[in-house]
Amino acid sequence: MLIRYDAKVRLLVVTKGHPYDRTAFCALFDSLNGISWTHVEQPAAAQLIACGGGQDHDLILFYDVPGIQFRTPNPPDLIEPDEGFKAGFRALLTSGKPLLFLHHAIAGWPLWDEYAEAIGARFFYQPGCYKGRAYPDSGYLFPVTYRAEPVGAHPVTRGLEDGFELTDELYLFEMLEEVVPLLRARADFDPARFHSARNALAARMWTSDGWTPPRGTDLIGWAKVSGRSPTVTLQCGNDGATFAHPAFRKLLRNALDWLLSPAAREWAAGAPAQV
Repeated sequence: MLIRYDAKVRLLVVTKGHPYDRTAFCALFDSLNGISWTHVEQPAAAQLIACGGGQDHDLILFYDVPGIQFRTPNPPDLIEPDEGFKAGFRALLTSGKPLLFLHHAIAGWPLWDEYAEAIGARFFYQPGCYKGRAYPDSGYLFPVTYRAEPVGAHPVTRGLEDGFELTDELYLFEMLEEVVPLLRARADFDPARFHSARNALAARMWTSDGWTPPRGTDLIGWAKVSGRSPTVTLQCGNDGATFAHPAFRKLLRNALDWLLSPAAREWAAGAPAQV
């Protein structure tokens, strides 16, 4: 892949912490015309953000799971980000940097509530707390075929008004903050269909014994103002088939284009700060 110094948009893509189809993932971003993307893995990405390097890019996409040291079949170690990263991330929000969180990035930094607040949700690999309230571990279900349906009219879902069918992974979790809904999954979110993330980390995949979570949200896409930053979160994005899906590619491109738009910046700048 050539370095495009003349590209109109500079995108920073952050990964590591969860397995993924690297070839298909890179092909997705290589297909984005007019965008030069730089791939940085954790923990180098956290160091880059800590020293202000994220400001050199027009927007940042997170597809990482930082702050968790998996030790299956033992419980994972949970790591809080250092003060340098916290300051750098807060600076991104204060400056209004557009951010996109994709799929398992919702599980990032489980000990830092400000990160989940910026996203609006958290996937709990272990039972945990958010702002003093206890939550059970979250659930997962894959592969599952469902229909993704836009909520109202929004530039992120433009051209996808009739919805589209996707075979991907669904999460079972609760929203933690108020968000602007963009996309819902027409699927049954009965907890009995899902499997416990905690059990999976104990080397008991596809089980749910001892797990009694509440019914989860059907939202799989939303926007939020975080600080002065417009953000979009897309819960879909588990595997190579999704990365190659024409509707998902359009959804992702729409999200990137909208986050970079004057309308998104004005929306974020005019809304009350939430982080």
